[in-house]
Amino acid sequence: MPDISLTTLVLLCVAAAAAGWIDAVVGGGGLLLLPALLLGMPQVPAAQILGTNKAVAIVGTTGAAVTYVRKAPVRVGTAVRIGLAALAGSMGGAFFAAGIGSEVLRPVIMVVLLGVAAFVMLRPSFGTRADRGPVTRARIATAVVLVGGGIGFYDGLFGPGTGTFLVLALTAVLHLDLVAASATAKIVNVCTNAGALAMFAYQGTVLWRLAALMAVFNLAGGMFGAWTALRKGAEFVRGVLLVVVFSLVAKLAFDQWSG
Repeated sequence: MPDISLTTLVLLCVAAAAAGWIDAVVGGGGLLLLPALLLGMPQVPAAQILGTNKAVAIVGTTGAAVTYVRKAPVRVGTAVRIGLAALAGSMGGAFFAAGIGSEVLRPVIMVVLLGVAAFVMLRPSFGTRADRGPVTRARIATAVVLVGGGIGFYDGLFGPGTGTFLVLALTAVLHLDLVAASATAKIVNVCTNAGALAMFAYQGTVLWRLAALMAVFNLAGGMFGAWTALRKGAEFVRGVLLVVVFSLVAKLAFDQWSG
């Protein structure tokens, strides 16, 4: 366990629960969890932050995936195929992430945060409906290679926004509605987290005791978030997500340029 105050520890657990909830509803829990770890433990190397983030996130993501599969229409076979490609991609991304420092990581996260915020603001219908159309073998192959491999690599390398990107890509490529896309994304995300976590664990960059504590809260948030999405949809989450994103961008920007 790193040398952090009780207040910081409590805030990290709260952030883990909130991240689990957001990730399960619309994806992008890493937009909250990873910056919270960076801000709460600025003295910890970036590789350990990334590894601990994966150890926490995989628990909540798995809980959300199980909740979705039990209650939502999911093509498990397709999701697993995309997930296996994502697992390979995430392991490759995690391999390259080991040499990245916080001074490089913060600006990248800020760009990703602003990109997601811009998309959400410019698309008021985000998460409320999806286009319909046939799901061909070519579309499934595209989803495996681009969605699985591409986003999987990004998840292993950085991570923030992966769930959101998966929901968007699955909706566009496979013509899934929001609930089905979110459910499928959780299965894929479990695979990307597993691949990246395996690499981080091999490299010895996971703070296991801290991750275990935060994972309990992330699991509770993830399962409750899936329950919320299944019953209420994700439209009301847009406002909360934007507030969180802009708050984190402001804090990361302050830390980056004041340092």
